[in-house]
Amino acid sequence: MKEIVVLRLGHRPERDKRITTHVGLTARALGASGMLLASDDQKITDNIKEMTGRWGGDFFVENNVSMTKEIRNWKENGGKVCHLSMYGINLPDAVPELKKHDKLMIIVGAEKVPGEIYELADWNVAVGNQPHSEVAALAITMDRIAESDPLTAVFENAELTVVPTAKGKNVIHDNELKEKNRTE
Repeated sequence: MKEIVVLRLGHRPERDKRITTHVGLTARALGASGMLLASDDQKITDNIKEMTGRWGGDFFVENNVSMTKEIRNWKENGGKVCHLSMYGINLPDAVPELKKHDKLMIIVGAEKVPGEIYELADWNVAVGNQPHSEVAALAITMDRIAESDPLTAVFENAELTVVPTAKGKNVIHDNELKEKNRTE
């Protein structure tokens, strides 16, 4: 199984709190193991941990990490680093190489990314050559490099589970699911 960790750079607490939360939730929903936040915002970390607790899985979040230290440690431990940008090689050209690696760090920025990151990354990958959301770039990348369909993943230990339905909302709470399984 592929290990993917997302490193979020440049989080500006007042401006980026929803986007950074969405980066974490997207990473979790599409199969990443966790997110490293290169900024100090404990509330974001707590929110994502709370969502993971309710919706299941083993996603971790670490707050206030050193971006260069995390990248170097990742690489020293056999991992590869993909920096998502609108500059670099186009994603379709990078996908075959990205799929070859079992340990991948995906970097997404917010404000201007330091030039050092472009040098430290094994790949600078353009998800389109137009300005757009880092959440969209992450989602497209994770979907394209997935070993199986990430949209059908089952999350262990979920308190809440959505049941697909054509109309309306159907959410099973953990206690209802346990009761249903007991009666079947």
